[in-house]
Amino acid sequence: MKKCLPAGLFSLLLALVAVVSLMPQLAAAAEAPDALVKRLSDEVLAEIKSDKDLQNGSVQRLNALVDRKVMPYVNFERMTALAVGRNWRNASPEQRQQLMAEFRTLLVRTYAGALSAVSDQAVRMKPFRASPQDTDVVVRSEVVQPRGEPVQLDYRLQKVNSDWKIYDVNVLGVWLVETYRNQFAQEVGNGGIDGLIRSLNEKNHQFEAPKPEQQTKS
Repeated sequence: MKKCLPAGLFSLLLALVAVVSLMPQLAAAAEAPDALVKRLSDEVLAEIKSDKDLQNGSVQRLNALVDRKVMPYVNFERMTALAVGRNWRNASPEQRQQLMAEFRTLLVRTYAGALSAVSDQAVRMKPFRASPQDTDVVVRSEVVQPRGEPVQLDYRLQKVNSDWKIYDVNVLGVWLVETYRNQFAQEVGNGGIDGLIRSLNEKNHQFEAPKPEQQTKS
């Protein structure tokens, strides 16, 4: 005669099975911020170096690569709010969504344009200093080039639940959010929040416009 497990013990075993099955995801979520930046950098560079279309500057492929590899690890809401600055508080929920969408498109295309110049570069991480309880950190690295001096490339990350998200990038001593904040403040001053949204939309459409040489070829 088979013995049945008590209901409480059976539930406990189910819970243990669930925890064990989730261990890979939990381990991934606990990835250290410097390890995350290193992994993303290496994966993006490796994919570009192995893909001729990416090396030739295919905008579609570059956009797809950035969207797939980098953007899931970016805190767009915080980055956009910081870039818009105090005017973010005056934006309606609909305007905030529009700002995030347009700013996201601008960042993807700007980053994709930078990636199109990648050839033999490599990323070298600098010593990471942070306490286990920190929820806001800076990860420092540099892009090593075949010729010339290394390029400073730092990241600010915030811990959201158990995941680290990038919300600012520093290239050669200039933080991206601060740069955009100055530009955005001027746009808002000239045309309000809607004026900033229109300006971002126009910039994004400029990316889509064919270059003169492409028009000549067609």
